[in-house]
Amino acid sequence: MSEDNGVEGRTSVRYLDVAEGEAGLRLDKFLTQRLPGLPRTRLFRIIRKGEVRVNGGRAGPETRLAASDRVRVPPLRVEAPGPAEPAARGPSAAVLERVRRAIIHEDARLMVLDKPAGLAVHGGSGIDFGVIEALRALRPGEPLELVHRLDRDTSGCLLVARTAAALRTAHALLREGRSEKRYLALLCGRWDLGRKRIDAPLHTDTRVGGERTVRVGPGGKPSVSEFRLVQTYGRRGRAAPKASLLEVTLHTGRTHQIRVHAAYAGHPVAGDPKYGDAACNAALRELGLKRMFLHAHSMSFEWPDGATFSASAPLPEELSAVLGRLER
Repeated sequence: MSEDNGVEGRTSVRYLDVAEGEAGLRLDKFLTQRLPGLPRTRLFRIIRKGEVRVNGGRAGPETRLAASDRVRVPPLRVEAPGPAEPAARGPSAAVLERVRRAIIHEDARLMVLDKPAGLAVHGGSGIDFGVIEALRALRPGEPLELVHRLDRDTSGCLLVARTAAALRTAHALLREGRSEKRYLALLCGRWDLGRKRIDAPLHTDTRVGGERTVRVGPGGKPSVSEFRLVQTYGRRGRAAPKASLLEVTLHTGRTHQIRVHAAYAGHPVAGDPKYGDAACNAALRELGLKRMFLHAHSMSFEWPDGATFSASAPLPEELSAVLGRLER
């Protein structure tokens, strides 16, 4: 419940209790439903600034809510009526078709997409829509929810739950480390570390100039990645850039984990504009690399009923072409 606090044009602090039917919703979707008049830009701003609290603690827009959670909403200024904000632009017919063609598997519990690079998984600050919004437009009435996320520039296996029960179970498997997620990444330089397990905690809530930046440091969230060399490129003495293709197995799923752990090891992901090497990126652009070379190759786990789930997505043609040019 909320009441006016007596200050004209401003609401009081509100506390919203999550109902049983709202369990599993992301915080941003929950607030969109409960505060339908609040512009999306303002909604994401108050979440980013930590003004929205869940059970007394900070939470991100992607936080999943449980029944009986209590969400604190800060005082919000009620502005005088003016020109209506333009409605959020929905996915175009071309994007809907792109997402439809990206579906590579579906069963009663899950849908799997080979997500294209450059397409966000969900709408957010400055983004009107993503994969999940497009799927909901394609499948109106289905309770589709993202099981996990991929960076906008990362391609590959993306899991979407088709039921609330499947979502809860898949989240538990991921949280408890009972799933296997493998990526293919081209790293700058010649990898000579053998099979390397990087156990380096990550701070995922650092902001630099208002932009999220993840860093390794004591007190961060436990984060473990395992790197295995697949192939090295660039002969010694040649001018071509040196690079290494690695398979990376994630044992935790932190924001930007592979990118930060790879840079921490001295071999940043090729094409990474945030944590990468500018000279390496420039050299690989000459060979046609136009995006970050990171691909979610496969994902597998066992459902509690004993059924085995496994999905894989081949390396996109534009990335395979870069490897071909490196081999020449």
